[in-house]
Amino acid sequence: MAILEASLADLAIGGLGNFPTTLGRAAGMPNMMMGFGPMEFVVTPDTTYILIGWHDHYRRIFTDGRDWPTSIESTYSGYSIGRWIDEDGDGRYDVLEVETRGFKGPRAYEETGLPLHVDNQSVFKERIYRDKADPNILHDEITSTDHALTRPWTVDKRYVHNPDPRPNWVEFYTTENNAQIAIGKENYFLSGDGLLMPAKKNQAPPDLRYFKQTRK
Repeated sequence: MAILEASLADLAIGGLGNFPTTLGRAAGMPNMMMGFGPMEFVVTPDTTYILIGWHDHYRRIFTDGRDWPTSIESTYSGYSIGRWIDEDGDGRYDVLEVETRGFKGPRAYEETGLPLHVDNQSVFKERIYRDKADPNILHDEITSTDHALTRPWTVDKRYVHNPDPRPNWVEFYTTENNAQIAIGKENYFLSGDGLLMPAKKNQAPPDLRYFKQTRK
């Protein structure tokens, strides 16, 4: 609560708060699955790939029957192991169950800066399946277990299928045309004429001790 309240207070005076992607860093799980930009699911026998056209770019979900490795290299997206199940018994796999762990941070749930715990011991369990009434809708039920939460939290993300057989996959990078400039623990703003501006009222300029000062 203290981190969230500080983030909201910083946003209120022009700061960036606790949301890491503002400066172009990866959002990681679970924010990377919000579906704000285009997503493409590529299903192969051993791995399901999720290609994302936004802050984060891809996930790998291993479905080859592997167990958890003895050591996981921490990443923003985590290490995902999944298995296909035939939930209605009709002989066709219709649900992909996924568990993801092995994270680094900082990560936040959304733009207010609601944080995940700094210990990065998050565990996410997902059920990914097509809607039975409308197969153009894909559900991703995500259950978050994290020490910053008082209890597990479940949300149903719904993605709408793009019927275009040749869609235009827009290339997007948060670092491109981003006027936010971070110097130390402060953020400033780049004006239209290329000059550094304060982002907050009465904000002090950055320390310029290593630059030759212009004579007045």
